[in-house]
Amino acid sequence: MQLHRLEIEGFGPFRERQSIDFDAFADDGIFLIAGRTGAGKSSILDAVCFGLYGGVPRYEKGGERRLRSDHCEPDDITEVVVEFSTVAGRYRVARSPEYQRPAKRGGGLTKQAAAVSLEELTDAGWVGIAARAVDVANELNEILQLTQEQFLQVILLAQNRFADFLLADSRERQALLRRLFGTERFADYQARFDERRREAESALGGSRASVDARLDEAERIVADAELWGDDAAAPPETTDARIEHLRRAIARADYRVERLGAERDAAEKALASADAVLTTLKEQRQAQSERERARSALAALDAQADEIADATTRRDRARAAAALRPLIVAATRASVARAAAAQTEQRAVAAADPLRTDQEAVAQKATRPDAAAHRAKPDRIRAVEYRELASERTRECGAWQQAAELEAGAARRAADLMAAQTAATAATDALAALEAERDALPAEIDALTTERDAARRDGDQLGSATQAVALAEKQHAGAVDAERLRAAVAAAASAESDASDAHTRAQGELAQLRRRRLDGYAGELATALVDGEPCAVCGSTAHPAPAAHADPVSADDIAAAEVARDAATTAERAASRALAERTAELAAAVERSGGLGVDDASAQLAQALAARDAAAAAAARVGQLSDRLDGLQRSLVDLERRRTAASEALAACRTELSLAEQRNADADVAIERARGDHDTVADRLAEAREQIALATAAADAIQAHADAAEHERAAVAELAEALDASVFDDATDAEQAMLGASELSALDERITAYAVDVKKERALLLDLEMRMLPDEPIDLAAAEQEALHARAAWQAAVDADSQARSVQRGLTATVDSAARAHEASAEQAAEFEVIRGLADALAGRSGNTHKMNLETFVLAAELEEIVAAANLRLHDMSDGRYQLRHSDALAARGAASGLGIVVFDAFTGQTRPAKSLSGGETFLSSLALALGLAEVVTARAGGIRLDTLFIDEGFGSLDADTLETAMRTLDELRQGGRTVGVISHVEAMQEQIPAQLSVRTVPDGHSVIDAPRRSS
Repeated sequence: MQLHRLEIEGFGPFRERQSIDFDAFADDGIFLIAGRTGAGKSSILDAVCFGLYGGVPRYEKGGERRLRSDHCEPDDITEVVVEFSTVAGRYRVARSPEYQRPAKRGGGLTKQAAAVSLEELTDAGWVGIAARAVDVANELNEILQLTQEQFLQVILLAQNRFADFLLADSRERQALLRRLFGTERFADYQARFDERRREAESALGGSRASVDARLDEAERIVADAELWGDDAAAPPETTDARIEHLRRAIARADYRVERLGAERDAAEKALASADAVLTTLKEQRQAQSERERARSALAALDAQADEIADATTRRDRARAAAALRPLIVAATRASVARAAAAQTEQRAVAAADPLRTDQEAVAQKATRPDAAAHRAKPDRIRAVEYRELASERTRECGAWQQAAELEAGAARRAADLMAAQTAATAATDALAALEAERDALPAEIDALTTERDAARRDGDQLGSATQAVALAEKQHAGAVDAERLRAAVAAAASAESDASDAHTRAQGELAQLRRRRLDGYAGELATALVDGEPCAVCGSTAHPAPAAHADPVSADDIAAAEVARDAATTAERAASRALAERTAELAAAVERSGGLGVDDASAQLAQALAARDAAAAAAARVGQLSDRLDGLQRSLVDLERRRTAASEALAACRTELSLAEQRNADADVAIERARGDHDTVADRLAEAREQIALATAAADAIQAHADAAEHERAAVAELAEALDASVFDDATDAEQAMLGASELSALDERITAYAVDVKKERALLLDLEMRMLPDEPIDLAAAEQEALHARAAWQAAVDADSQARSVQRGLTATVDSAARAHEASAEQAAEFEVIRGLADALAGRSGNTHKMNLETFVLAAELEEIVAAANLRLHDMSDGRYQLRHSDALAARGAASGLGIVVFDAFTGQTRPAKSLSGGETFLSSLALALGLAEVVTARAGGIRLDTLFIDEGFGSLDADTLETAMRTLDELRQGGRTVGVISHVEAMQEQIPAQLSVRTVPDGHSVIDAPRRSS
């Protein structure tokens, strides 16, 4: 990284904008920032750090509240601009803290939100990358690849920070190295292995408890089953011995199962034999009973033989009569049908005869016989005459039917005529209305077109109005957020101030305890003095005036104070981060608000919304008006089409009216001609149809009577033929022999059942008689008693065997399960030992005499590299006398070791604490260590290039020779194109460094930076 330019305005002691061109010192490689004490030399480094990270190394307790220059007027701005480059490119960051400025409205002051922006130099010029605090921070993290803490350790070696790392104790040095090298993950590894150790230990304990529980259950089973035998007096102690002990009990259980199984098999065979004897005797006893029953059943069946023979005769005659039943019924029905047809013919002919008395019948009487003679004619001829009469009347009706229909439709024709007249009138009116509407539309279209054009001009403003609303909403949201965040920033600032005060108090209490601890060392040593024994300090055996040990301070008190101090430090840094985050959020919100307050932003938003709504309404109205205008145009075309259609409809209506009038006149003529002497054509048709029906009925009745007589003759002849071939004398004899279907079925079932029963009983009795069974009943009591005893013995054997097998299975399963679990627990124990060893090694427990955990071990390796790099500088600066050495000496009171730094003095050949160095020696050692730390941190950050380095003060404690050595070291730093800036007010430095930048205070109190110059 290389700094190119710095601009400062309204920051620290600088009221007016000051510019520094670091590229002007590139040729020299080293330059001096000179000036009187308090002029503002270190504020230049503060501005660089603030511009890049938003924080200031010197004001860790004051935050950004002390950044704005006290010399600024209310309207003056506060801004820092840093221009720098890395391998990624050239960038420019501009940052302003929050400060008070005059309000634009209403008077008084208001907060100016913090602001930041990041730009990159491209071929087209400076291009913005980010403008929000969080975005700028993310981008700078990628570009710089250094945290603020690392930046302060490797680039800005600020005043009073050289010796912090050298003189820190192991705990403070570990905290610093952890931040620089990010080794928190190693602490996470250690915590995870500790958790795995606890989980493995818990799992192993559970497994062992499960094994013991299973073995206890197995031993209970053995005791309940009385399987211990001779082992009962020797209870085992170890798990393996208990398992072996139980294995012998399993063998005894196996033997018991084998023995009881044999007993069960013998009892089962005895039971089967007794059951077989009893079954045979029961079967013989049952056969005796069945034989007696069969004899009795056959005797009863023989007694029913005559009755069954009579039933068989009745059944056979009933079946023969059933074959004649259809013929008898058919003959009877044919006779009844013939009589009914004769009566129907008589009535129909009597009703049709009067037709022959009309004028046509009188004309025919001169050539035909009289009525009696007519009835004497054959049936076929009489039927034909009546049908001819009906046909004649039907032909006449056909001529009158159309006239009757016209007569029936008179009302409809009148309505049609009226409708045609009405339709013609309506068509005339509709045509007139359409013509009037068509004439009025052009004026309405012109007015609507004018209104639409005006709305379209207003609606064209919708795009710009929408953009204005979006901007106003963004500014309003930013103003609301800014108002809310101002309170949050104030609260965070208060919390940061409280945390800073708490840290100061904790640091002071720790320093006081350390002073009291040092002051009490004499009293503590005095408490260990014994008369006659030498003093550990002076060697004297006399102790005339031992120091008093009043108000002692223990190491635990110091440790507790250090813990409290560390907690306060953590809280202070958290509060500072929270303040920075709230401040960045507020700056972003103010930027979004455009500098407007909530009221102004609300008013501006309301005005923008109203303008947008008006434009949107106008745009919507354009669509509506266009739709209406299109509708009117379509209406005009539609009206023209409808007018043409209405004109055509009027012509059609007039034609239909003429046709209706003609149809009515023609119908009246046809009706008058068809009515004759009757009142209506319908009456004349009704009379003719009645005559047709009477003549047709007479013809049908005559034909039906003739057909019925023929059918009767055929049925009677067929019945007589069947009776001659049957066993019956006549139809009456056959009807008497007939039976109902249910009665006939019952007779048939009874006869069949009797035959089946006789056959079955005879076959059964024959089989039983062949078995030669004794006549006396067989006694079953003795055999049943024997079978009962055998079953009881078998059940007892089965129960004993089942219980023994259950004990064997349960005992075997429990012991096997315990053995498997014991083997698994052995594997778990081995795994637990490995995990415990790893966890203890990572945590610095067990055999780790230095109490060095994994993170400390890693940091110790880093520290060795830092010390090695520092010694390359310190050897030259101390003329070979001093050398820093990494110490892993065991710390006191069990504290973690491995991060100590001691100084080897070549003059004495001994090492001594770094705190024993003089002020100048401490500065040189700290400078060498800081440079070594810078090199290692740079390498760990990806080997980034550091082309600019600043060193702030400390040179005043060096003598001339040592100062010369330090200058040679600084001269070496500028090799490879590096530029080194040194801040000092030492005159010797001003003499040795020609390229200088002067900071001076003007009479009114603020400071200015003079242009780069060269000393003579």
